[in-house]
Amino acid sequence: MREISYKEIFNIPNILTVLRIIFIIPFVIAVSKNNYALAGIVLVISGVSDLLDGIIARKYNQMTKLGKMLDPTADKLTLMAVMICFGVKFPKIFPFMILLIVKEVIMLVAGAVLLKCKLTPPAARWYGKISTVVFYISVITIIFLKATWNIDCEILNIILMALTAVCMLYALYRYFKIFKTMIKKKIIN
Repeated sequence: MREISYKEIFNIPNILTVLRIIFIIPFVIAVSKNNYALAGIVLVISGVSDLLDGIIARKYNQMTKLGKMLDPTADKLTLMAVMICFGVKFPKIFPFMILLIVKEVIMLVAGAVLLKCKLTPPAARWYGKISTVVFYISVITIIFLKATWNIDCEILNIILMALTAVCMLYALYRYFKIFKTMIKKKIIN
């Protein structure tokens, strides 16, 4: 078994990914104190670091197995923290948040099953990335309106979260097809 080098663990993309996990703490604190401006800033920084880690990893050939596991974990932890915070703060969108949390838990369990079968979970696909972008745009819009003009438009919140849910469920469906194919190939071999 090959030993993992220091450079594979402590490269810039992996550090950015770990920082994204750490950013969850100030985000949760800001939302709990109704400081939506700070919550929005933290979320934007988190989103930008998510973009940067992928760009840097590909451009400078710093993609690692650790990064391939850390990045989706950071995404899912961030998404779940945001969903829980927003489900509590905006009760009308709570059912959407539960749906999205269930989707993320299913994705985590499927990834764990693949790892248990000694299969590498697939890299993010375009539909997964689009659903994440739609999620961030929806949440940042809700935060921006609340922080800037103290607007809490329930209908807009529901429309944004319904659109997010549709995108995420489509991504779940597509990833499930990949999961099923990988497991089937493993069983056959």
